[in-house]
Amino acid sequence: MSPETETEVVTYEVRGSVAVVTMNRPEFRNAQNSKMTYALDAAFVRAVEDPEVKVIVLAGNGKHFSAGHDIGTPGRDHDVHYENKAALWWDHVDRAGGDQRFARESEVYLGMCRRWREIPKPTVAMVQGACIAGGLMLAWVCDLIVCSDDAFFSDPVVRMGIPGVEYFAHPWVMGPRAAKEFLFTGDRFDAAQAKEWGMVNRVVPRAELESEVMALAEKISAMPQFGLALTKKAVNQAEDLMGMRSGMDSVFGLHHFAHAHNAEVGADSLGGMTARSMKGAATEQNGTK
Repeated sequence: MSPETETEVVTYEVRGSVAVVTMNRPEFRNAQNSKMTYALDAAFVRAVEDPEVKVIVLAGNGKHFSAGHDIGTPGRDHDVHYENKAALWWDHVDRAGGDQRFARESEVYLGMCRRWREIPKPTVAMVQGACIAGGLMLAWVCDLIVCSDDAFFSDPVVRMGIPGVEYFAHPWVMGPRAAKEFLFTGDRFDAAQAKEWGMVNRVVPRAELESEVMALAEKISAMPQFGLALTKKAVNQAEDLMGMRSGMDSVFGLHHFAHAHNAEVGADSLGGMTARSMKGAATEQNGTK
């Protein structure tokens, strides 16, 4: 039995006109399993349907925002079926090979992130500590990102032979050359570097992160709600006209080609990498613990 059976993996709180949705697996650095994915979706739906909520803040409980997809905790539930909300596709559980991976990742990763990007209320990611791989996807779907000065960012999945995470927003959120460096090296980049690349809006001292985010959210909430919704749609549409959606579709195909290649020539679709070995490679390369 998972040690978190009785624990809410996502918490929900309304503070005035701001809903705070918090990932709550701190013992696993808020690694994203399917249970968390669907709990996040339910929380976002709740916030969208509440007319008093004007802005949504996405946070992570504990030292880290999110260390990415769950590929190794006791709560990993990749073989459990949840009702599809983002993609009209069959259940992945009884499928095999590429059929299984494509079905699951179309729904749980790419599909859900696209669904959340279209939330009609402004969203703000409040990021501290690790924001790695799948954690990037959760931050990137938000309209604004405010991070603490101890935050660090990485998409190390090229070590698996895979060209980036499923929600491949890299060239749009940081520019093509920065995206290539980010992916080619697999290095961790700090908050100052992320700000220089335009990936985050603000960097603040860790002790001031929550107050800064809440002040920003409250300022936004003073704007007309429908005007905010239309403005968000306008910017998202412009981003898609720059090729984001179609580009993401094409890279999703490459992503799954890489999974299939790994499974054909190696031990598994992840190129033999585990959560422990991925963390060890990053530690060795960056000289950190």
